[in-house]
Amino acid sequence: MPELPEVETVRRGLAPALEGHRIVSVTQNRADLRFPFPENFAARLQGQRVLRLGRRAKFLTADLSSGEVLVMHLGMTGRFTVSGGPTATFHHDTGTDPAHDHVIMITDTDTRITYNDPRRFGFMELWPADRFDTYPRLLAMGPEPLSNGFSAAYLDTALKGKKAPIKAALLDQSVIAGLGNIYVCEALWRARISPKRLSQSIPGRRAERLAPAINEVIAEAIEAGGSSISDFASASGELGYFQHRFAVYDREGEPCPACGAAIRRLVQSGRSTFYCPACQR
Repeated sequence: MPELPEVETVRRGLAPALEGHRIVSVTQNRADLRFPFPENFAARLQGQRVLRLGRRAKFLTADLSSGEVLVMHLGMTGRFTVSGGPTATFHHDTGTDPAHDHVIMITDTDTRITYNDPRRFGFMELWPADRFDTYPRLLAMGPEPLSNGFSAAYLDTALKGKKAPIKAALLDQSVIAGLGNIYVCEALWRARISPKRLSQSIPGRRAERLAPAINEVIAEAIEAGGSSISDFASASGELGYFQHRFAVYDREGEPCPACGAAIRRLVQSGRSTFYCPACQR
């Protein structure tokens, strides 16, 4: 599933095509994705100007001139592509089957924005802008990496007394918003912290290593356009390349870049965890 860097990459690719532009037509090719589309979905989008394209954790948000917010989630295989119009940078084969083009928007510059999702785990919803602070899927979100609310001091407070393994705690969106399996594995390696260590042992010196490690890996991944290890591509069709910088993720049995010990894999909460047993304590 795309994580924060991948979703931010998509936002940056869509922004020139959508921000400040009017959606002149919407084609909706099915009644639902993961959830049913909102009632009169296409009609409520059509004719609206996109005032701002934002992101919260792994959610894309578009503030509309109608006073509603379009909330979009990519799920596991969702992909936006931009083609045509003066802002499009599309030069790459998307590799997608048009049979899975579920939503197509045309803007006032004849730019075509297509949402393709073979497994249909993504979704789109509309919510009143003046009540967006009550949108239920974002209510319990913690601070994001790179935000003013995230720091070692925050981790000291958030992890105090938690007995869950630190890997599980970092995947909890109420602790930190936007982190996923890939970047948690990479951040823990950079901080030299075992994914099996109990969260309550992190506050203090370990938190002082972990917070900057999380920020660094997220910032580098955004700069690299995310990680393309399955279905992810940016709105231009380009693949991210942060996967070429993985130190531990998906490298079971390979040597640790720091010490040469073999990278190990274990399963935590149904997810694969990759780590160095020598470096990470």
